[in-house]
Amino acid sequence: MWKTGILLLLWVFLASGELQQETEPRRLPPPGKLDFGYVPAGVYETLAHYEPGPIGILFHMVHVFLHVVQPNPFPQDLIVKLAKDKFGAIQTEYQKVTLCAIYYEIGFLVCAAVGLLFAVLVPIAGLFFCMCRCCDNCGGEMHQRQRKNADCRRGLLGTLLFATSLVITIGVLCAYAANQNLSSQVKNIRRLVNSNMRDLHTFANDTPMQIDYLISQYATAKNKVIYDLDNIGPLLGGRIHDQLDKEVHPALDRVLNMAGAMGETKEALENVSAGLEVLQVGTGKLNFNLSLVRTSINRTLNDPGCHDEESDATSAQLCRNIRQSLFQLQISANFTRLPNVNAQLEKVNHVMKTDLSAIVQRVSLDHKSSYIVAIVSVQSLVDDIGKNISSYSKVFPVQSSLSNFTIFVSHAHAKIEDYYPEIDRMDFYRWIGCIALCCMVVLVLAFNYLGLLCGTLGYDKHASPTTRGCISNTGGTMLVAGVGFSIIFSWVLMGVVTTIFLAGGNMEKLVCDPFQTKEVFKVVDTPYLVNSDWRNFIPGYIYNDSDLELTAESLYSTCKENKGIYSAMRLDKVFNISLFLNTTVFTKDVVSHLDSVKIDLRGIILLETEGKQNLLDFSEAGLSEINYADYLEEVNKGVTVIDLLTFTRELEAQTDLMPRGALQTALKGHVGTLRQIHSQQIIPMEQAMSALNQGIRFLERTASDLPNKVLAIIDAIEAAQYLISQNATHLINRETEKYTATIVGYFHQYIEWVKTSLAMDVAPCKPFSNMVDTAEIIACSFLVDSMNAFWMGMGCSTIFLLPSIILAVKLAKYYRRMDTEDVYDE
Repeated sequence: MWKTGILLLLWVFLASGELQQETEPRRLPPPGKLDFGYVPAGVYETLAHYEPGPIGILFHMVHVFLHVVQPNPFPQDLIVKLAKDKFGAIQTEYQKVTLCAIYYEIGFLVCAAVGLLFAVLVPIAGLFFCMCRCCDNCGGEMHQRQRKNADCRRGLLGTLLFATSLVITIGVLCAYAANQNLSSQVKNIRRLVNSNMRDLHTFANDTPMQIDYLISQYATAKNKVIYDLDNIGPLLGGRIHDQLDKEVHPALDRVLNMAGAMGETKEALENVSAGLEVLQVGTGKLNFNLSLVRTSINRTLNDPGCHDEESDATSAQLCRNIRQSLFQLQISANFTRLPNVNAQLEKVNHVMKTDLSAIVQRVSLDHKSSYIVAIVSVQSLVDDIGKNISSYSKVFPVQSSLSNFTIFVSHAHAKIEDYYPEIDRMDFYRWIGCIALCCMVVLVLAFNYLGLLCGTLGYDKHASPTTRGCISNTGGTMLVAGVGFSIIFSWVLMGVVTTIFLAGGNMEKLVCDPFQTKEVFKVVDTPYLVNSDWRNFIPGYIYNDSDLELTAESLYSTCKENKGIYSAMRLDKVFNISLFLNTTVFTKDVVSHLDSVKIDLRGIILLETEGKQNLLDFSEAGLSEINYADYLEEVNKGVTVIDLLTFTRELEAQTDLMPRGALQTALKGHVGTLRQIHSQQIIPMEQAMSALNQGIRFLERTASDLPNKVLAIIDAIEAAQYLISQNATHLINRETEKYTATIVGYFHQYIEWVKTSLAMDVAPCKPFSNMVDTAEIIACSFLVDSMNAFWMGMGCSTIFLLPSIILAVKLAKYYRRMDTEDVYDE
């Protein structure tokens, strides 16, 4: 039946729902890693972990004691040998097997022998002891000899008996606590089992949804492929364009830069021509005006006030100074001697009639028509792949398999539920039995404590042994009664303790401890253990392939880590998802269709002959024939010999030193005239000279080695043209391969994501390891630990009944009323 359940689980992973088609393409991220999201995961509620709480201290003490009793390692070799021979080795090698078993069990056997001797000898010894006392021997004679240290002996015996009773009390309390713990944990069994069954239902319900999610995420890869195919021009053509631009773009930029330089050269020539004309005209007018001013000032200086040295010597001196400085009042730069640049301007204007920028072509790689056939073919192939995955998922009876598995789980759960009343009834009987054993010890303790209480309270130091009070006598009688019950119950208690000790101790050492250290799995995984033809039991039984690396330990460990059952059960043996996806999703047809893309760049001409001739004409425009030295010589001079504004200020300062009169007034008028000439003629001429200076310097830079620069540009264009026409095929093939690898990479990402998700996220098999852990918790933590703690507490109490018997018998002599006593004469 359980094999059928496993096979049903296998069917679940062989198929799932249909491929979900997206009606609207979503906006996709740029080329790179695809985002498939997270596989929807169910939540398993079982927490297969047990914390015993304070009673764990008692459990730990039991484990330590068992390790002292049985320090031998797990007998893996012996168990494997017996299992392989189907226990036939017991008959053939009886002595050897027996010796190995005795060696392993020596600690338990010694303890069992001690317990057996206790159970046999204590009742016998007690019987003889009672018979002896009936004959007034063994302390049965009601006579007490007088001793000087009687009080000290009585106190010591009382103290020892009380201490012994306390130890017995602690033991019986531990036994009672263990008994109660087991009963309370039995009630938790139903909760654990129900939790495990719900997890199995969650496992069965969530698995198809998770597999459907894996299949539906094919749409993510598909939409990204279609997106890249729709944009093959910018993506593939853009890559080729970027690669070619490393050589072509600099050459084209140099041509365009030269085209821009042509326009700037034309503008500079126009500025030089216009500026030169303005300066030549301005120079003539300025020269004429300055001559008039000099003549007028000379005429003014002929005033008698400048010659009458007796009347005003200062004015005469100032007039002489002014007359001596008038020679500076003339132009400095002579622009009339500079030749014009009309010839060069005319040639450049002729060159500019051809638009070089319009002739230059960029490399256009958006040949959409070249891709249409490949795009349609690949899109059709992508759709066929999705249909293959969807149709393949319909081959398997998913719903019926899941229904059968769910029914199997429900039926098993119902069967377990039927056992709960029986388990509760058995636990009740067990609880009653353990309580009865505890009550036996409690009865003895009651007599001991009551005997000590009555004996202590009724003690009278002035009373003789024959005159002791009733209370003291009652205490002694109770101690003797406790001794009787101890002898009656001890063999029963020790027999039960020994039996539980042998069962629980061996369960702990042979099952629980090996499970914690995983030595049990090593036994189960021993090659050829179950079947001599099977190297590994589980794959041999399920897949009929015992060489498959699938062991109980690996299955348990993988499920313990909550990984997918696909990897835990090695379901690739039944359904190899890698092989299926590699043959279904990624086919050579994708590559062949993309390889059909052809791009021909031989028809692209970077620069026509007309453009090259245009460049050569520009280099022969005569820019190098301009006498830049003469131009720069003149523009570097001032407009006048002396700065006119400075001359005007000095003239005004000298005029202010003269006495008021007609002379001063006339000179003031000349100062105003000079200021007017400066503002109306000098400033515009200086501005024109600055513009002329900039234009001449730009033309000088442009003309510097211009023919060689043009030839270098033409050579670069021809080299780039040769690259496009002759060597671009290898570049195109390389970029096409990269583009194809990107497209195929989306499928590979999907495949790897599916494989990883199946191994890690889909159908995590934690419920199955939880079932094993739950069984271990119930068997070891609930049952074995509690029963071991019970026998340890009860055994401790039983063993201490022996000193309790001895001490109680001796102490009773000091409490009971004697028939006779020693009498001494005065």
